[in-house]
Amino acid sequence: MEPYVTTETELRQFAHEDLDAIRDTLLAVHQDAYAAQMDDEFHQRFAWFVDHWGGNPGFSCVIAYHGDEPIGFAYGAPAAPGREWWREHLDPAPAEPETFAVSELMVKVDHRKQGLSQRLHGALLGKRGEALAVLLVDTTHPKVQALYEAWGYRKVGERRPFPDSPLYAVMLLSLRGFQGKRKRSAGAGGGSAASGM
Repeated sequence: MEPYVTTETELRQFAHEDLDAIRDTLLAVHQDAYAAQMDDEFHQRFAWFVDHWGGNPGFSCVIAYHGDEPIGFAYGAPAAPGREWWREHLDPAPAEPETFAVSELMVKVDHRKQGLSQRLHGALLGKRGEALAVLLVDTTHPKVQALYEAWGYRKVGERRPFPDSPLYAVMLLSLRGFQGKRKRSAGAGGGSAASGM
């Protein structure tokens, strides 16, 4: 675990071997962020997604703490070669196809619209060796898509990874030259990479 300190908020980095220690924290933040949507079966399966992503040896996670309270997180893992979410939408494939998949980016409701999601995103991706980052955004959340576009992402297609999941915009970012220190965008808040802020 390597702390990354920002004003009033400490960002702590975790890896695959830390999953048992942080699993309940991730579930608690998700419960707060999606309290109004927890009757949705897709959101009820979040624990499965945490275990799935955390089981990847390349899993990387950044959790934001305000004092002792976890208030947000971002996590993902390197995409398996040939199974990148952008693969079906780009032909030819990028010359450097190595991709980090950002699975989740969420912030508790009371801590949104303070730029925390962008700081979490920057801490997660700032030292990555892959050439690209990819994430999914619910197509019914155009403001979230616009926020990611302000961070340098571009939409390359749409996909529905599960029969009961929303239709997502596939967003792609070049990590060449990315330092995670982009200028703060107006309205930067928090939410899920896969659904809303």
